[in-house]
Amino acid sequence: MRTFFLLLFVLMIRPLKAQEQPFITDFNLGISKITDQIKIDGKMDETAWLNATSTSEFLNKWPRDEGYAINQTKAWVMYDDEHLYVAAINYQKKEDLVVATLKRDNAGYFWNSDGFSVVLDPYNQKTNGFLFGVNAAGAMMDGMVSLENSNTRPDMNWDNIWHSAVTVHDDYWIAEIAIPFKSINFDPTKEEWGINFVRNDMQRNEYSTWSHVPQGFPGIDLGHLGTMQLNDPLPDKNQRIILQPSILTSGSRDYTNESSFTGDVEVGLGAKIPVGSKFNMDLTVNPDFSTVDVDQQVTNLSRFSIQFPEKRAFFLENSDLFSSFGTWGVRPFFSRRIGLNGGEIVPILFGSRLTGNVNDNLRVGAMSVQTRSVSGLTANNFTVLAAQQNVWGRSSFKTLITNKNAYADGSFQNDFNRTIGAEYHFISQDNRIRGNLRYHWSQTEDRLNDASFVGATMMYDNGSFYTGITADRLGDNYINELGFSARSFQYDATRDSLIRVGFTFMNPWIGYVHRPESEWVNSHELSVWTVASFENNDRFIDRVTSLNYVLQTKDFGTFEVALRNSKVRLLYETNLIGGDEFLPAETYDFNHFNLEYDSDERGMLSGGADFSYGGFYNGTRLFAGARLNVRAQPWGNFGVRYVMNKVDLPQNYGSTTLHLLGPQAEISFSRDLSWTTFLQYNTQAENFNVNSRLQWRFAPMSDLFVVFNDNYQTEDFGIKNRGMVVKMSYWIN
Repeated sequence: MRTFFLLLFVLMIRPLKAQEQPFITDFNLGISKITDQIKIDGKMDETAWLNATSTSEFLNKWPRDEGYAINQTKAWVMYDDEHLYVAAINYQKKEDLVVATLKRDNAGYFWNSDGFSVVLDPYNQKTNGFLFGVNAAGAMMDGMVSLENSNTRPDMNWDNIWHSAVTVHDDYWIAEIAIPFKSINFDPTKEEWGINFVRNDMQRNEYSTWSHVPQGFPGIDLGHLGTMQLNDPLPDKNQRIILQPSILTSGSRDYTNESSFTGDVEVGLGAKIPVGSKFNMDLTVNPDFSTVDVDQQVTNLSRFSIQFPEKRAFFLENSDLFSSFGTWGVRPFFSRRIGLNGGEIVPILFGSRLTGNVNDNLRVGAMSVQTRSVSGLTANNFTVLAAQQNVWGRSSFKTLITNKNAYADGSFQNDFNRTIGAEYHFISQDNRIRGNLRYHWSQTEDRLNDASFVGATMMYDNGSFYTGITADRLGDNYINELGFSARSFQYDATRDSLIRVGFTFMNPWIGYVHRPESEWVNSHELSVWTVASFENNDRFIDRVTSLNYVLQTKDFGTFEVALRNSKVRLLYETNLIGGDEFLPAETYDFNHFNLEYDSDERGMLSGGADFSYGGFYNGTRLFAGARLNVRAQPWGNFGVRYVMNKVDLPQNYGSTTLHLLGPQAEISFSRDLSWTTFLQYNTQAENFNVNSRLQWRFAPMSDLFVVFNDNYQTEDFGIKNRGMVVKMSYWIN
């Protein structure tokens, strides 16, 4: 293991000489300041647009990154003291436009609609930036983009004030955008920004960009931005405090415990406070997150807990600075550990977050959240500190400190969990070689030994051939109550408890993508990956090896087939499906195959299907799933998903058939008013849930929510509990 880490470090350090040469690009825009008044109406009829700097022709990005786009795009950029203005003419016949929704900030629907977006990197560091986009019906989408494990990832939960308008003509549509400088972080002394534009052409099922982005990288990739030169200086950043008060009224009744109706009224406050010219502080007092999307339920037949995504806005803004440590299997910081306990809400009293750039290369952040004591749980203070120092181009050193400390009787108690970690993230100049080294250490009041998490990742991707490996070791006493690692706990059915187990984890992969000259095939992809773990005394725990083939077509969707072999040594007797007897603590070796199809999502009717059959420990498992969505362009999406798992184990180990049914409907009455309803019928959880939410954005960044939530038994549909929430927030700037 030590030899592997040493070799990985040498490979990552050797290419550093190449970083000394600056990245050369021909994609440059020199833009000028204007004094004219610009009306954002999608018409571009002001004289200033005639003199604005325009882009060169857009290049093909996907499915091929060669040549110029057939349906071209022309973009213009200019600015004044208050706004950055972007406009684009997108050539496409009116009758061929595809618009999946009018709802704001639905990234999935945005990328499946005709759309135009701009990526900005105001600090020109190629490590984080902003994304703004509109579809052909004017639905807006914004977010932050950042590097996560050396890959560019979007965070669509960032939200701020900006303006856009769209007009549609017979052979083209115009997008006009104004981005207030006060809505984004930037350095007024910085004359060069990173910038790129992405065009979605759904008729041809193609994407194009202004600055060339090679195959294998997303169109929003921060490493392949062009350069925007500001020919006139920007004024100092106009910094103002933003307040967002909210009021919430709720009513609920627990029928299971025969409780009476209870009601409540709560007042909360959010604030964004500039600290100097480069830092921002976010504050929240008495926040309530009952209006966020509900978790999409799953059937869990694994031995481990499921990691549901974070959806609460306070923890999502600038989250890349805190949550981009570790790997997909081990997260040293996972914000859902705050304010939630076993799925139950723990009230948050207040929270604060400070983030910003000390200089061009150093970014820092600090977060502190205080919870209340409730239902026998002690109040806790959660503190997280993070820093990212850019070195050698886009590479960086990162540090993370987390602390959970019990708080009672006005003082901190001797009940704590702390971690400290450091990581080195490497990205080569051409983006093909990426990797990281990581070391984290934990401490509790017991001061245990073997309490570290150490690992490394190395990846190569040239757009067609890709390979990589991740290796981690978690010490037997690496205890991190603010992180997530499902494999750290093994279930002991005899004692009905989770047992902490240290482990070593390996995940190698290799694959190749072939893109033929074909009228209907986009690509063939063949890959192999393995996930394996061992106890720290080198005793085998489990391994899954998968051989995969993916066929991606231009018009007929995606087909995938996988053959998998699983070998599992149960450390303790286990009960996965509620059998009369527990599965023995033995080694099991079984095979199964998977088939999956996803249709072309551009059509009014789309969907997919999954099928899997094979061994499951000492028995068999049949899995079948289907998805169907009907789109009423552009105002409605009506879908349903169904999952069935049939498990048969011999003797008295159990047999069961589990069903998960999830209809949903999303109706957009306008760009500012939408109604979403989820129904989830889950026989494993013995629960039928109804969640219906109306959202009205009545003013910029100001919302009214009405949320109705019901839970029923799955056997007789007897009601468990019922609740309703009305919440209004208002943005004061």
